[in-house]
Amino acid sequence: MKFNRINHVAIICSDYYKSKKFYAEILGFAIIHETYRKERESYKLDLRVGDFDQIELFSFPNAPKRPSYPEACGLRHISFEVDNIENTVQYLKDKLIVVEPIRIDEFTNKKFTFLSDPDDLPIEIYEK
Repeated sequence: MKFNRINHVAIICSDYYKSKKFYAEILGFAIIHETYRKERESYKLDLRVGDFDQIELFSFPNAPKRPSYPEACGLRHISFEVDNIENTVQYLKDKLIVVEPIRIDEFTNKKFTFLSDPDDLPIEIYEK
């Protein structure tokens, strides 16, 4: 068996319009397709990340909150690679996004930091 790559990451949000603005307008991910599924009272927004990767952003009525702090068992965070972390952090701060201080990965010596999406999903920014 051989896996080629991650096909997509699915995220469930509590406020569709706030999360759509965050991922599409602030983070700049291109909208591929947006669907409202009336029978589920749910939106599904497909977003392009880079050249090949994709996020599926879902909204569901009354979705339970994700336990993040203290960290819960399960998916820990999503990470996006950038060319220049200082420029990325400044851009996010200019958009009033709270970003943790830049740190150095002790194993790779690469720069990284964290921020949260509108539902407090931890997002890592990792320098190439």
